[in-house]
Amino acid sequence: MNHQKLSLLLDNKVLIGDGAMGTMLYNKGIFINTCFDELNLTRPTLIKDIHQQYVAAGSDFIETNSFGANAVKLARFGLADKLEAINAAAVSLAREAAGQTCLVAAAVGPLGMTGQGDIDDAKTLELFGRQIAALAAASPDFLLLETFGSVSEILLALTAAENTCDLEVVAQLTVDEDYQTALGDRLEDAIVALCKRPNVAAVGLNCTLGPAAMLDCLDRVKKIATKPVALQPNAGLPQMVDGRTMYMSSPEYMAEYAKRYFEKGAKIIGACCGSTPEHIRQIARAIKPIQKAVAPRPVAAAVSMNVEQARPLEPLSLANRSAMGAKLASGQKVITIEISPPRGADLTGLLEKGKRCKAAGIDAVNIPDGPRASSRLSAMITAIKLEQTCGIETLLHICCRDRNIIAMQSDLLGIHTIGLRNVLIITGDPPKVGEYPDATGVFDLDSVALTRVVAELNHGLDIAHNRISPQTAFVVGVGANPAASDMNREIERLNRKIEAGAEYIITQPVFDSASLIRFLEASGCRLPVIAGIWPFTSYKNAEFMANEVPGVVVPPSLLERMARAADPTHARRLGIAIAQEMMAEIESSVAGFAVSAPMGNVNMALAAAEKIGIEEI
Repeated sequence: MNHQKLSLLLDNKVLIGDGAMGTMLYNKGIFINTCFDELNLTRPTLIKDIHQQYVAAGSDFIETNSFGANAVKLARFGLADKLEAINAAAVSLAREAAGQTCLVAAAVGPLGMTGQGDIDDAKTLELFGRQIAALAAASPDFLLLETFGSVSEILLALTAAENTCDLEVVAQLTVDEDYQTALGDRLEDAIVALCKRPNVAAVGLNCTLGPAAMLDCLDRVKKIATKPVALQPNAGLPQMVDGRTMYMSSPEYMAEYAKRYFEKGAKIIGACCGSTPEHIRQIARAIKPIQKAVAPRPVAAAVSMNVEQARPLEPLSLANRSAMGAKLASGQKVITIEISPPRGADLTGLLEKGKRCKAAGIDAVNIPDGPRASSRLSAMITAIKLEQTCGIETLLHICCRDRNIIAMQSDLLGIHTIGLRNVLIITGDPPKVGEYPDATGVFDLDSVALTRVVAELNHGLDIAHNRISPQTAFVVGVGANPAASDMNREIERLNRKIEAGAEYIITQPVFDSASLIRFLEASGCRLPVIAGIWPFTSYKNAEFMANEVPGVVVPPSLLERMARAADPTHARRLGIAIAQEMMAEIESSVAGFAVSAPMGNVNMALAAAEKIGIEEI
């Protein structure tokens, strides 16, 4: 990793922190009444080994073993005279373990005395200044003030840092489930105070709370923080099991919450008490592919030096590219049915469904590309066979996850040559969410960059701005999520897709008409918007959509309605009725509907679109 300023890194990426040091030492047989900080001198190999485990797990920074290495706490062990040596060794061991892949955060914990009348501000500044000076002299990348339960104390620590060095600081408090510090400081007031300090690069929380409670805190902090937000929860709330303190959150459980932190805008994600390298490994595996997928990516290629060749051509008019394009251009409602390719090589059943869609007057069959990072028959081959066999247009998803930029351009030229015209450009779910979590996500491009590639192919230019002939005639679509947790970010990405050349939009499944209307108004989008529609097949299916599908929000009222279904037939018909109600509510605001065939049940999709009677399901 390039050891640049922390604030610059946080402008461009989310950083994965490490996990607990104390938990790991306890697991290695170190007694809890031991001075953990002295182990930097007496057991350096042990400390370095733990650091290396976190580096191998995927940490972007590791914290020095210096949380309690201040004069007050060291004096309790008769070690105050070794303060400089202990802190210097802490940074040195972390630096050796970090190598070129990690940053080193110099950890500073509270004195534990401020607010109790035992120490004045001047003495507090002196004590923090001595430890921070010792750490800074060993050249860490930044300071991490953590587990502070007093705003006045952490502000004094920040002043000591300002007076002592020019290192940037991550300032982390610890609060209870009432959103207050141990001394009764309100979370919101504390965050506002920390954000005002010039040496603070990020603010946040660690310790005390488990993953779920920390998510609630993030919602509060994001509303008022003017600096990037850091979260390092405990591995659940501690419980006593056979006389031992145990933290019950599994690595997988914490990773699921880490994804939610990422979606809600946290910029530093790690773990605290009870966590291990395996917790960090799962967090990194959950976050890094998503981050790679959504990161802005330029289209890099060797550009032709022939200016004449590189001149873009006027694209074919939308109305003349495909039947679906013509309907979009004329303002007619478009209806597509989404059917996933089979897991095996037999297309017989899917082709029969395509024929039913053609007979019912559906405009196009929507073909996802490896939905939920699953391995299925090639979406491209499926679309070709559908068009050739059924005589119905397809809308082919082009996913950035599985192919590099060269392969994607080759596929695009190939499908154009064979006659496919309608495409939907998506970044794609990372492999972590699918059935092959260890597969490599390519993500040479994200959906914004690939949209630009397709738009330029329509202008007669390849990725290197070389002339291609003939130019392509794709109808270029992109996705959007009206229920995104970070609406500003979603709108910003949509605007970038539009600037890149998008010509229509398909949304995630809509289950709340109000959220869609708010999104359309907030975005000011003038492109045709095709609303995603998903008819529930059962209460279990509704629960799955609510809890397991990224970016989908199902109102509790709909879950309650589905829970009252008397039997499977009633549940399917109720799901269709809910879908039809949604379509009626938003019909005047959208250009059409992309109705999914849930579990491959194309009759449910056709019934929801009122192309067949409900008695036919």
